Amino acid sequence: MTPNKFFPEVNGNFGFGCMRLPMVGEEVDLPQFEQMVDDFLAAGFNYFDTAHGYISGKSETAIRDGLARRYPRDRYILTNKLTAPYFRKQEDIVPLFEQQLAACGVDYFDFYLMHAQNAGVFKKFKTCRAYETAFELKEQGRVRHVGISFHDKAEVLEQILTEYPQLEAVQIQFNYADYEDASVESRKVYEVCEKFGKPVIVMEPVKGGNLARLPEQAHRVLADLGGGSDASYAIRYAAGFPQMFMTLSGMSDTAQMADNLSFMRDFRPLDQREREAVEQVRRIFTELKTIPCTSCSYCTDGCPMGIRIPRLFSCMNAKKLFNDWNQDFYYETITAKSAKASDCVGCGQCEEACPQHLPIRELLQQVAQEFEKKPEK
Repeated sequence: MTPNKFFPEVNGNFGFGCMRLPMVGEEVDLPQFEQMVDDFLAAGFNYFDTAHGYISGKSETAIRDGLARRYPRDRYILTNKLTAPYFRKQEDIVPLFEQQLAACGVDYFDFYLMHAQNAGVFKKFKTCRAYETAFELKEQGRVRHVGISFHDKAEVLEQILTEYPQLEAVQIQFNYADYEDASVESRKVYEVCEKFGKPVIVMEPVKGGNLARLPEQAHRVLADLGGGSDASYAIRYAAGFPQMFMTLSGMSDTAQMADNLSFMRDFRPLDQREREAVEQVRRIFTELKTIPCTSCSYCTDGCPMGIRIPRLFSCMNAKKLFNDWNQDFYYETITAKSAKASDCVGCGQCEEACPQHLPIRELLQQVAQEFEKKPEK
């Protein structure tokens, strides 16, 4: 495996994102995860990405049990993140960091990212001197590289990189569907990274799985190319930009791992014909006007009603994209033991947490109108 051009200790340009892991009920399917880890490392890759809140803390402990306890520390690169809801003041940060190390079963992180930065979160991080604390951890050798993950407008990223030029990498949402999206600003954000010379880590290259399960009319465009899954074109699209250091994929079973390894092991960017096909798919996808939710679940943690927002949005999208009337049944199943869309109290906590800046309260009203129709008399 060729060393990464930005960080030689990293192998290749493909990373294992551990926000969506194989599950059995509410628990990580550890045997399957271990097999995925083995396959990933055997292919020559070594970059793993997690965060304290992923799968309610179970991502970190899966890393400990499925990776750290089974392989020597020099076999893998591990990224973790400092997330705003888990600290209130500067004095909370190092104890949280220690907790993260213990949860992952390691004594240092290769990359430590200031998580989910936007204008509001950045203000809290500055007040708590979070960046300065992370740089101190680097000086102590407990962190090898400090960076950020980012969810906001390009001008906010420019402010952060101007104030903290020592940041070494920027993780951004980047995929062909969001490239010119006004709320995500993938292109503009990427161009800021280029301007400041920062290596880019790609998250959501398949937009939470949405670009891996295209509607039939869009799927046919890629199928006519003569090979490759829908996901392969999305991931290769994102990975093909020159400033891309790492492209993450959140794989939830061994089949997804096998598919991704099949085209990333010997990576090649999209050629002209493939880029034109992807652009055609982007136009089709945009015209369908689905809810651009990536199922990150950041919105659900603070919901006072316990509404399973991403799952309800998934029902709505599936019904629109695939004319799947079974979604009415799935909606009833999901809400049988949890809140319905109509139970939203309009507090707005979900919208503050949403990296996509979605009008979630308005969208929940639309979901309720679609799935909670009163039967005609």
